[in-house]
Amino acid sequence: MLLKPPPIVPKNWVRAETLVKTTSNRQSSRKLQLKKTGIILRQGSEEPGEIATELRDWFAQKAIKVVIDEVQPGLDLLIILGGDGTLLHVAEQASYYDIPVLGINLGDLGFLTEVGREDRYEALNAILNGEFTIEKRMLLKARLLSGSHKSAWRYALNDVVISKGNIDRLIQLKAWADDDYITTYRADGLIFATPTGTTAYNLSAGGPIVHPSLDSILVTPICPFMLDSRPVLLSPKTRLITRLIAGQGRDIKVMVDGQLAWDIQGNDTLEIRASDNHLKLIGSPKKGYFDILRNKLNWGSSTPGK
Repeated sequence: MLLKPPPIVPKNWVRAETLVKTTSNRQSSRKLQLKKTGIILRQGSEEPGEIATELRDWFAQKAIKVVIDEVQPGLDLLIILGGDGTLLHVAEQASYYDIPVLGINLGDLGFLTEVGREDRYEALNAILNGEFTIEKRMLLKARLLSGSHKSAWRYALNDVVISKGNIDRLIQLKAWADDDYITTYRADGLIFATPTGTTAYNLSAGGPIVHPSLDSILVTPICPFMLDSRPVLLSPKTRLITRLIAGQGRDIKVMVDGQLAWDIQGNDTLEIRASDNHLKLIGSPKKGYFDILRNKLNWGSSTPGK
């Protein structure tokens, strides 16, 4: 898969010819003028490739160009054939290039890849006819400060996680929100999640679900020593700092959307902020946010009662 380094996109830039803003995070769309579409495939199985071939032929009949496994500027739509992990892998590039993303679920989770494989053509026709909505999903950016060295920013659609790895004791992390000291966490780790990411590791760690329309940063300790150490929901304007207290061992990792970003040492500092860019995610025409939650989390009845 070829992923080119993304350029910096001006803050709050949108394609005015295709989007009409209706709320801060949800946009209804006019008919997209598709000229070039990208398709990203889940690796390790034949089905995504077979569906991609079908879609390429379908788009060719409509004089729409298709590129496979490449994120590049100028794409009018990016189709994900896989699961949420496949989408997470290209979320940073898609947000930089300001490309609307449609996830077709061939995986197991499907919180982000909402469209079922059997509904793919219905969803694509709805996009061509302007019968769809785009949700602006918040991203985090993080960098490691080690002595005088500052790493490059890394971007997360779901979460940034400090994890203790194979250390057989709790780690200690001091945390600040802007200049306000929060606490010193004694835990197995610490999760910094977007609203989108609250249904991922945060949920397993006992954190709340936050609706994706509510831009915010959620800080959730992993298996804290003190039971009164609870998740904290903060403004997206907050600059978060966490520092690992010296003498904690050498197997402590920083994971960005499940991928190893850095090893963190004593007195290193991790900085987390909200990114200026958002991911434009096209939702399923058949499923709402709570439909997906009920299905994936097995919440009670699938239909409203009286």
